[in-house]
Amino acid sequence: MEPPVHGPVSWSVRATGASDVGRRRQQQQDRSLLDPERKLFIVSDGMGGRQAGEVAAQAVVTVLPALLEHGLERTSGSGIEKRERVLRESIVELSQHLRTESTGRVGLHGLGATVVVAWLYDAQVSLAHLGDSRLYLFRADRLLPLTEDHSVVTLLRQRGEITPEEARTHPARGQLTRYVGMEGEVTPVVQTVPLLSGDRLLLCTDGLTSLVPDKHIAQILLTSPQAEAACQALVHAANTAGGKDNTTVLIIDCIVDYHGSQLFPGDAT
Repeated sequence: MEPPVHGPVSWSVRATGASDVGRRRQQQQDRSLLDPERKLFIVSDGMGGRQAGEVAAQAVVTVLPALLEHGLERTSGSGIEKRERVLRESIVELSQHLRTESTGRVGLHGLGATVVVAWLYDAQVSLAHLGDSRLYLFRADRLLPLTEDHSVVTLLRQRGEITPEEARTHPARGQLTRYVGMEGEVTPVVQTVPLLSGDRLLLCTDGLTSLVPDKHIAQILLTSPQAEAACQALVHAANTAGGKDNTTVLIIDCIVDYHGSQLFPGDAT
């Protein structure tokens, strides 16, 4: 049972991750960032061939944090609206940067990457994404998707042309409709969600979700209260199911400090 709250509380996070090349790929094109100090967490899945995919995903986790920092300094306002604006504008700027950097460079044709960002502040998470890397909220033993894939199969499913089961094996399942570095206008989806003590956030690439159903992911999170064990179990599940792609997962446990007593998922109370 959580103790009663009398006055302000302090929020902090415990974060960890795991990544694996899988059983069929030779290169690791996933990248991730864990920055508990800034409460900033990013996952990216590169595409466009070996060099292009690695360059794109690496830019997401190195250039984007700098753009966010600069955006906070130069953008007026405060609170949720400011953070969402900074997130949106920074991802648009990053996409333009990748297109410029890849123009005319050998080996970088078709460069692109997914991105999913979780940026925590004042017991809430501002999130943004492009592509099919996902962010889930695990709360009260329920797995709640906070993102929806930007993909051809998602559009087909929304139109009722295919079922969710058919989407998992559809020939177009890897075709994205939005991603970092795409030609034309890029529109990231940005929102802010309040957090509760004990919430767990999961960021992951499609190396996990294309092979492991949500109900299995939820079961792993439920039975693995320690984040490190949960990350390893998720990667193992993806590899056991075929390991067709790189798999990267980040888990963020949200902690509230009630007058000096921190409670983490998995801690004894």
